[in-house]
Amino acid sequence: MQAGLAWAMATPVRYLSYAIDTLLLSVALLLISILPAEAFANGWLWVKLGLLPAYIVAGSLALKRAPGRYLKLACFLLALLLYVAMYLTARSHHPYGALKVFGL
Repeated sequence: MQAGLAWAMATPVRYLSYAIDTLLLSVALLLISILPAEAFANGWLWVKLGLLPAYIVAGSLALKRAPGRYLKLACFLLALLLYVAMYLTARSHHPYGALKVFGL
């Protein structure tokens, strides 16, 4: 249970999580297969694709597998951070993602 909330492991929420993860991985594999090699030259797409498995693992730990409430909460926050990092990397088309977006 996520932070003591039973809804986090409810069947619809679990299946939605599986569907989102499957969709993200499918789109990543599709990108790899259809984009020319030059699209991967600057590194932002590799960074985004590298963050994706870490996001999935952190989300899985947050929802079910991590022992203890505080570790589940930490994994949940990590999953949110990884999602934001993937989003900002994709928006900026730069490997540094948030650093580039916020001008750091």
